Amino acid sequence: MGRVASRSVTCASMASRIARTASIGAPSGSATGQSIAGAIGGAVLANAMFAEPVVRWSTHDRSAGHLLLGEVVATAGLILLIFGLARADRLHFAPVAVASYIGAAYWFTSSTSFANPAVTIGRAFSDTLAGIAPGSVLGFIGMQLIGAVVGLALVAVVFGRPGSRTADDV
Repeated sequence: MGRVASRSVTCASMASRIARTASIGAPSGSATGQSIAGAIGGAVLANAMFAEPVVRWSTHDRSAGHLLLGEVVATAGLILLIFGLARADRLHFAPVAVASYIGAAYWFTSSTSFANPAVTIGRAFSDTLAGIAPGSVLGFIGMQLIGAVVGLALVAVVFGRPGSRTADDV
């Protein structure tokens, strides 16, 4: 079961990343749809590779308050990391930094760090340790939106507002 869970997350992430890469220059709604399709496709592929039914809805209820709080923390941290790298002119480290953060946040958050609505939707398609019951998806996405706002507020607190630097800061 654990092997299927990790493979499902990996395949969903890869498929979602391929879909996002293919959507460069596309309208954001199209990119969102492609990310969701990629995440679902990755979960279906992982299920098939491990001789599971291609769609096996997750039964892992993730509606408890501590899990929702964990998702706020996971998403806020991810937003802070990405925007912090951009503010520090270190965005070229984003691929390894984001992968490292998500890998670590899987273990240090109670929610196992979905931190992305497309990934959340995709993980509903596989009944593995990393899955999420369809009934818990909207709550997680709501907490991700709150986490994004918290993360952006943290960016403003930690790095200041864009253009608010003085000559002494440079």
